[in-house]
Amino acid sequence: MIRVIINDKVYEVEKGTPLGEIYKKAGIKDALGGKVDGKVYDLQTPIRKDAHVIPIYRDDPESLEILRHSLAHIMAQALKEIYGKDRVHLGVGPTTEEGFYYDVEIEGVRLSEEDLPKIEEKMREIIQRDYPILRREIDREQAKKLFEELKERYKLDIIERISPEDVISVYEQNDFVDLCRGPHLPSTGMTGAFKLTHLSGAYWMGDASKPMLQRIYGMAFWDSKELQERLNFYEEAKKRDHRKLGRELELFLIDDDVGPGLVLWLPKGGIYRKVLEDYWKEEHEKRGYQFVYTPHMGNAKLWQISGHLDYYKPNMFPSMQVEHEEYFVKPMNCPFHIAIYKSRVRSYRELPLKLAELGTVYRYEMSGVLHGLMRVRGFTQDDAHIICTPEQVEGVIYETLEFAISMLRDFGFNEFKVYISTKPIDAIGSEQQWELAERSLKKAVEVMGIDYQIDEGGGAFYGPKIDVKIKDAIGRLWQCSTIQFDFNLPERFDMTYVGPDNKRHRPYMIHRALLGSIERFTGVLLEHYAGTLPVWLSPIQIRIIPISEKHINYAKEIERKLKDEGLRVETDDNQERLGAKIRDAELQKIPYVIVIGDKELKEGKISVRSKRDGNLGSMPLDDFVKLVKEKIRTKAT
Repeated sequence: MIRVIINDKVYEVEKGTPLGEIYKKAGIKDALGGKVDGKVYDLQTPIRKDAHVIPIYRDDPESLEILRHSLAHIMAQALKEIYGKDRVHLGVGPTTEEGFYYDVEIEGVRLSEEDLPKIEEKMREIIQRDYPILRREIDREQAKKLFEELKERYKLDIIERISPEDVISVYEQNDFVDLCRGPHLPSTGMTGAFKLTHLSGAYWMGDASKPMLQRIYGMAFWDSKELQERLNFYEEAKKRDHRKLGRELELFLIDDDVGPGLVLWLPKGGIYRKVLEDYWKEEHEKRGYQFVYTPHMGNAKLWQISGHLDYYKPNMFPSMQVEHEEYFVKPMNCPFHIAIYKSRVRSYRELPLKLAELGTVYRYEMSGVLHGLMRVRGFTQDDAHIICTPEQVEGVIYETLEFAISMLRDFGFNEFKVYISTKPIDAIGSEQQWELAERSLKKAVEVMGIDYQIDEGGGAFYGPKIDVKIKDAIGRLWQCSTIQFDFNLPERFDMTYVGPDNKRHRPYMIHRALLGSIERFTGVLLEHYAGTLPVWLSPIQIRIIPISEKHINYAKEIERKLKDEGLRVETDDNQERLGAKIRDAELQKIPYVIVIGDKELKEGKISVRSKRDGNLGSMPLDDFVKLVKEKIRTKAT
């Protein structure tokens, strides 16, 4: 017998009793599943050990996982009915934050978005038939035999990966069978509102050496109104896709001939990036940071000492041999900054020492997870390491958090969520270190008056951290700033400083990134502003459009004067019509367009259109310069 606690009552049941049977004994109706020790189970899942169960009803957020998992199977069944059981080979079909997807191979068929309504229609037929969804547990040999008969080669691959201790289960609805852990609804007729949204390609298991499957995405909610709201949001997000904007605005390029996940910054992107990096350096100089530059690779001994070869090697690119020694391209900047710190004996009078670098690092990511600028293989961290004494910790954390928030606000982000991750079970470092570090993190957030959440036990084994997430223009949260204590590397590298007592002491070390990486932050910025960057960040701030050839000389004179004022300006003197030139400037999302015609030539003025504010009318050049410079000074949008 096992003991199951539901609503503070204890029920004794036979080991392996399905959750739904336990609910009957407890008099619980209408539940779709349960949260069992933190995991979502459906009604058919057996309970095999003492457990605390929280019933899941349709109104509970966890019920969406059950709904979406069931719809993934319904979609898979629909594909088999449309294209043939033996031609459709199923990969994996997990849930997502807003729906589900399934990776499939369909022999001889390349799906397009025009096929999605047909698949949806077949799914609705299956829902209408209201098939019972049945769970069955089988042993490894039965599973192999079953999926060999079904010609499901990808399922056989999954079976090989399942641990011998794990239960193998299948779910059946009519004649459709799928390998799955669940959870699922009791029948196909119990589903809610859904929509198939788009397609993409995905290598099997994210491995480029394996077949490319077709990934079909769906969105699902219980309520059709909520689904429509999310679809509207999805359409807006598609318009803001940074990959599309990056191409249209000629900012960056990712070319498979160069290498997936490796970013090429085009000339306009180079201007934008220079502006961003110049700003970053100026702000760091004001706060006493010292800039360092480190190599792109280092001796294997360095990564052995740091522990990366023990814990991080799968995320590192393969090594290279240099004169009988092994080298790795760097996945992190930290060991190099530590080597700089240790280049001589340090006194407590030098601390806190703040070493900052826009350091490019390289991490091996499976090709299946690469995504524009958001997930790449080579990226530049806005990295810094602060080495300080225990007495300085509180002040350093407050100053660093204030710096992070101030910088993010300069980029136009004003809504934040802060998470503090505390000591995990496998933590290293003393109780005193953890207590001081966690207290400092909490105090800094509280003094700044920012709401925060505690991620209990969510810290790294080597120290607690603060994560700052920003909310963009359409309400999405993005992880940006991280302030991370590290009790591990100072020990591994034997970092010390000489204290007032002339003895050696171990410093505290704090890893810190404010933007995260230049690449990912750029992707977030582009999507936040839908490509219309603030004036101070725009590669081209002003475009001058002469109406005809006789206005070109005056346009060039205006261009020269604006450039003398330090503004980024270009003249469109091609032979297109005025309307076409203005439309092109609109598409390029240039903040200001100056039109030069007879009137402007005669009056010695300029006619100005603002991307954000519309037609500003005619004005003297000096007034326009003041307007733009004030926008740049205040970093206004």
